[in-house]
Amino acid sequence: MQTERVTYLTNAEQKAALEAFAKARGVSVGNVLREAAAQYMEQPTSEEEAELAAIIAEVAKAVPEMQASLRRSAKMLEQSRVELDRKLRDAGIRK
Repeated sequence: MQTERVTYLTNAEQKAALEAFAKARGVSVGNVLREAAAQYMEQPTSEEEAELAAIIAEVAKAVPEMQASLRRSAKMLEQSRVELDRKLRDAGIRK
């Protein structure tokens, strides 16, 4: 990986805090800054947050409907199983 230099200006307190943070984790200050920048840039935009909130609302609305549908389907399957079992018994196929 080819790297490029980026100059980062900070005050003495922040520099000391960064150095202590990096040292405690056994990594370089550069690594800490690269990781922090990567995490910061991966954060969703406010537009993406709004889209996600809309999706979550749709899912939250749909889940109860899906659960009710699944319960109805399970009930219908059980009724079909009981009826089929009865017909097979009546026909002498099942004991």
